[in-house]
Amino acid sequence: MMRKSRDILGLALIAASADLILVALLMAFRYAPREATMGEVQRIFYFHVPSAWVGFLAFFVTFLAGIAYLARGERRWDILALSSVEVGLTFITMAVVTGSLWARPTWGTYWTWEPRLTISAIQLLVYIAYLMLRSASDNPASGARFAAVYGIVAFVTVPLSWFAIRWWRTIHPDILTGGGQGMATTPRMVQTLMVSLLAFTALYVVLLRQRIRLEKAADALVSLRQRAESARK
Repeated sequence: MMRKSRDILGLALIAASADLILVALLMAFRYAPREATMGEVQRIFYFHVPSAWVGFLAFFVTFLAGIAYLARGERRWDILALSSVEVGLTFITMAVVTGSLWARPTWGTYWTWEPRLTISAIQLLVYIAYLMLRSASDNPASGARFAAVYGIVAFVTVPLSWFAIRWWRTIHPDILTGGGQGMATTPRMVQTLMVSLLAFTALYVVLLRQRIRLEKAADALVSLRQRAESARK
């Protein structure tokens, strides 16, 4: 019964996520008005901002899971931390790509080494290194402990990225306070952004859940192989 309930929950989450993404797309291209300064290219922000938000959320989950793993030593927290980093990297990469697509017509270049973008690049490399260093460990237990500490320390890149456009003078727009190259936001734009944030967050939950299930299945397979080898001996 429990397995069947989890499957039903998974299908419900997938359906809800798909519906929310469809609504977000319709609002981004049909409901939200054309921005006065940037024009149509501003619509990229309905995908760029949610992608960055979910990436930050995923790394925060890894931060909390790392603390829980160090405190309890339970494999489930290690699985959560690893899964969230992998999903978070996907969304942060989306944020960097969509940001570059927006920057080309707005700044005249796909990339410039201003504070926010520089920190984003460093953050991306830091969490890629998390996966590389983790896979290089021969001892799963020590590798998990190292990954937990690394995930906790690496989280410093999240507040640095968030406050970069508030601490330093930057051309990166701040849609919340109007800093940098501000945008003329309207209630419809804000509503569209909120729905997009909700849709991307729901997608994160779906992907995270599936990644956790995959990791647990891999653990079960390893356990079966070990039992088979023990039986042969």
